[in-house]
Amino acid sequence: MQSSLKLVDCIIEVHDARIPLSGRNPLFQETLGIKPHVLVLNKMDLADLSEQQKIIQHLEREGLKNIIFTNCVKDENVKQMSSSWATVLLFVVEEQNRAQIVPMVTALVGSSYRYHRGENAEYCIMVIGVPNVGKSSLINSLRRQHLRKGKATRVGGEPGITRAVMSKIQVCERPPMFLLDTPGVLAPRIGSVETGLKLALCGTVLDHLVGEETLADYLLYTLNRHQLLGYVQHYGLDGACDDVVSVLKRVAVRLGKMQKVKVLTGTGDVNVIQPNYTAAARDFLRTFRSGLLGPVMLDRDMLHTPPADP
Repeated sequence: MQSSLKLVDCIIEVHDARIPLSGRNPLFQETLGIKPHVLVLNKMDLADLSEQQKIIQHLEREGLKNIIFTNCVKDENVKQMSSSWATVLLFVVEEQNRAQIVPMVTALVGSSYRYHRGENAEYCIMVIGVPNVGKSSLINSLRRQHLRKGKATRVGGEPGITRAVMSKIQVCERPPMFLLDTPGVLAPRIGSVETGLKLALCGTVLDHLVGEETLADYLLYTLNRHQLLGYVQHYGLDGACDDVVSVLKRVAVRLGKMQKVKVLTGTGDVNVIQPNYTAAARDFLRTFRSGLLGPVMLDRDMLHTPPADP
C-alpha cells in the first residue's frame, strides 16, 4: 500500500454505517493524512440513520469533512427489490448519494496540490478500509454507474476476499478516474472489547475466531438494550429474553437445527438429540446481517456521549 501512495491523488475510506464512530483504523488517518480524504459510510440500508446529523457532527469534530452515506450493493439487486414506496425511496437516496462520490473526489483533487502528478490528466484514487465493509462493491458500483460496465473485482460476504493491492481499475471517463482496491486492514490494537465485538458483528473478522455463540450473545444484548425486538416476531418467541441459551434453543428447535450427541452413562454410550446451538447462532447472525431484524445503530451510545474537552 505504501509503495502505491506516491501515485495516489485522493483516498476513499469505506466503513460500515452501522458503526460510523468506532472500528476505523487510526493508522489510515496518520499515514494518509496529507491526501484528500472521503469517508464513505456503506451499508446504509442496514443502519438506523435517524440521528444522521449527529453522526456527521461527531465525525466533523474528528476532522472528517467529506462524508457520504450509501449502499454499494443494492443496485445489483434492483430486479429483486420490493415495490414498496419505502424501499424505492431508499434506493433513490442511495443512488443520489453514490452519484456524489465522483464529483466530490474530482473537486478535492482539483483543489489540492498534486506534486509530481500535476501534468497527469488521470486521477488515481486509493480505496481503503477495514475488512468486509464493501470496498470492492464500491468500485464495481461506480463502474456500473459511470461506465455501464460490470464487475472488475471480486466481492464476498466475508473478510479476506481482496488479498493484495490490485492494478488500476477505471471507474469514470470524464475525468479519467482509476481506483486501486486494497485488502482490508484492521487496527493493530482494538481500543476495547466492545469495539472488537461490534466489528465482529458487522463481519469484519471471521465468526469462528470470536465464536458464533459469543457473537450471538452480544447481538442479543445489543438488540434488547436498544429495544430492537424484531427477533421475537421473526423466530416466533413468546417475548424478549436476555438468556442467549434459551433463545438459541428456541431458534434451533424452530429451524430443525438438531444434532446427535453421545452421552456416557453407567450402562454405556447413549445417543441424545439436542439443539445445535452453534448452527442456531449462525442463523441469528446471518438474519441480523441481512437486515431482517431491522436497521440498527451499534454506536448509539457514543452519539449521546458528550465530546471530551480539548
